[in-house]
Amino acid sequence: QVQLVESGGGSVQAGGDLRLSCAASGYTYSNMGWFRQAPGKEREGVAAFYTFYTGGRTTYYADSVKGRFTISRDNAKNTVYLQMNSLKPEDTAMYYCAAARLGSGGYWYTPSRYNYWGQGTQVTVSS
Repeated sequence: QVQLVESGGGSVQAGGDLRLSCAASGYTYSNMGWFRQAPGKEREGVAAFYTFYTGGRTTYYADSVKGRFTISRDNAKNTVYLQMNSLKPEDTAMYYCAAARLGSGGYWYTPSRYNYWGQGTQVTVSS
């Protein structure tokens, strides 16, 4: 059974930085992503590692976080990170880590593509 555990959330002022971690156990998935959901809004993709059928890999970012957020991973620790810099109040949300089995269809930002989810970690950015 795959388990994903997020950590690193908290409260910061606008312009501050946070680093989220997602520790995976049970299996290592190459397709991992970060999503967020603010109250009253749909869950949206923030960043993700994506593996193509050919084996090629890439990373994707939502336009709203490009240049500010960086997704990375430490395979030895089976952990995915989301470095968030220059945070804005509109980044306030619950952040979730997700994993998709190879061959899962859908765009990287589509929640239904992902098979496993963490419990979430809250990020609050004050102005």
